[in-house]
Amino acid sequence: MLLPNIDPTKTEAWKQLAEHYNLTKETQMGSLFSDGATRAVDFSIVWNDFLVDYSKNRIDQKTIQLLLQLAEEVNIKDAIGKYFGGHEINQTEGRAVLHTALRAKASDTVMVDGENVVLEVNKVKEQIKAFTDSVISGERKGHTGKPFTDVVNIGIGGSDLGPAMVTEALKFYKNHLNIHFVSNVDGDHVQEVLRDLDPETTLFVIVSKTFTTQETLSNANTIKKWFLESASEKDIATHFAAVSTNADKISEFGISATNVFPMWDWVGGRFSLWSAVGISIALAVGFENFNALLKGANEMDEHFKNEDNDKNIPVVLALLSIWYNNFHGAETEVVIPYTQYLSRFSAYLQQGIMESNGKSVDRNGNRVDYQTGSIVWGEPGTNAQHAFFQLIHQGTKLIPATFIGFKRSLYGNTDHHNKLMANFFAQTEALMNGKSAEEVKTELEEKNMSKEDVQKLLPFKVFEGNNPTNTILIDRLTPASLGSLISLFEHKIFVEGIIWNIFSYDQWGVELGKKLAGQTLKDIEGAEISQHDGSTTQLLESFKS
Repeated sequence: MLLPNIDPTKTEAWKQLAEHYNLTKETQMGSLFSDGATRAVDFSIVWNDFLVDYSKNRIDQKTIQLLLQLAEEVNIKDAIGKYFGGHEINQTEGRAVLHTALRAKASDTVMVDGENVVLEVNKVKEQIKAFTDSVISGERKGHTGKPFTDVVNIGIGGSDLGPAMVTEALKFYKNHLNIHFVSNVDGDHVQEVLRDLDPETTLFVIVSKTFTTQETLSNANTIKKWFLESASEKDIATHFAAVSTNADKISEFGISATNVFPMWDWVGGRFSLWSAVGISIALAVGFENFNALLKGANEMDEHFKNEDNDKNIPVVLALLSIWYNNFHGAETEVVIPYTQYLSRFSAYLQQGIMESNGKSVDRNGNRVDYQTGSIVWGEPGTNAQHAFFQLIHQGTKLIPATFIGFKRSLYGNTDHHNKLMANFFAQTEALMNGKSAEEVKTELEEKNMSKEDVQKLLPFKVFEGNNPTNTILIDRLTPASLGSLISLFEHKIFVEGIIWNIFSYDQWGVELGKKLAGQTLKDIEGAEISQHDGSTTQLLESFKS
């Protein structure tokens, strides 16, 4: 087998972790800090401009020791070597998994089928730079001689979520171009985007590996029709570019071959923002900032590939997710960035994590009898505090949280940033310590409440605490630090998949509904409705009535 093929539940570490959980499940994190003067330092990793503090977790040294033993027993280092080495670890699709090669150093060598793919990647980077520089500078113009003012990215899934998330995250660094994203096949979506655009000054980038994706092609053809209301067929070559491999379909659409950027089958869609799929990022913030994003990701790649497991950020964070998912029974984890710039980050992670590790069959083809694939969700703080923090603080579910914050704001508004970060630090402390009945009693008595009223209100104001958090504190939100942060979570996904003994990089679950939609579309547009279950038939009849 290309990858280690080990049932994690049969390892010695797993058995010991189960025993260890039973012995420690009632342990309070507060007491762990009381007993360990150096706990914060012992359970932290400092790397580049990142401080990763995982001390506010329901763990002790024994927990970490057993989790690291689990990583060794499933041969995580061997798997990492094959991941970076270009082996076909996406075995059900017969592909390598090499989004890391997209941000490799120009001098690196990554062999696939006897060829160093880094050479081809560098050629495409040069093509991206030349194209985006000419659009940003105004050298490349629309068919009436006007410079471009707007760019519309037409894609879905990884061809939309990644570029949209990064473009929003790096808005501070944007130039004069306005970037728009059309993804949903909902016609209202595309019409809303087109409503305020000028066809003379808008550039369209169609992102579809096969150039056959229904949602993307429907939107592209609608936009093409709108464009041709004020332009000619030959003008399509000036205003449209494509990231695809289907040369015939691209030519048929009218796109010039000089405006076509390649994709590779060893890059999964949800990890493709680093490729020419990220051309909208380069148009929004300039190629130099796009390249800095790649360099930041590469630095995290090198850390992940070379660092020992106990100081390896993606490995440690993945092991903690395993601890909560498989031993504490936590089904979700929340990611809370304390910056509005990362408002799309959780949505991006949803695809990366749940499309990758939402699997119920192991690498032997057998159904697993343990939990895989955590559900991830979140929103930026402090908005999140006024939304779902009530559930985390006083609800019945265990929800491990990852807080992401920055030491310095980008605009330098110290007053606002201090208030933001005061909440950031306070919430992790509050989630850990909670508020005891004794503390609540004292607080209420100080308000001169009667003994009877104190007893009535007291249980509603108690916070049990002991809610686990990881804290990632970064100096500043830059293209490089964002690249490192995204790369960190990509590798965390990989480690979890290796431990769960599943294939993280296929996505067969996406296909079934898409295929069925083809038949239901015929039912909607045709005179007759084909055979369905009673519910689906009723819904189709109601829709057509």
